Amino acid sequence: MPLYEHTLILRQDITTAQVETIAEDQRTFIEENGGKVDKIEHWGLRSMAYKVRKNRKGHYVLLNIEADAPVIHEMERKLRINEDVLRHLTIKVDEFTEGQSAILIKREDRKRRHGSR
Repeated sequence: MPLYEHTLILRQDITTAQVETIAEDQRTFIEENGGKVDKIEHWGLRSMAYKVRKNRKGHYVLLNIEADAPVIHEMERKLRINEDVLRHLTIKVDEFTEGQSAILIKREDRKRRHGSR
């Protein structure tokens, strides 16, 4: 099965619990349709370069997905309907990177530098 990295940007005014629920809903949908979610990373509330639907910030979530293309297309169709989803992007990859994504590594490095003062 093909591998995909899927990034979601969700509205800034929803709770972290709602963000986790949306991510778990994606996992459930994919697994019910014969796919597999390798990893879910919550990147937290981050600023965006420009406003999207009157939102200056958004909750970012990364999912590593192993599924067939029709499952991905149906998932994206459902996300377009969901009002809490500002943007989503799915990229086909050859393999998943091991460990944390670059975003989380950068955040931890920043915390270490500022925390050691």
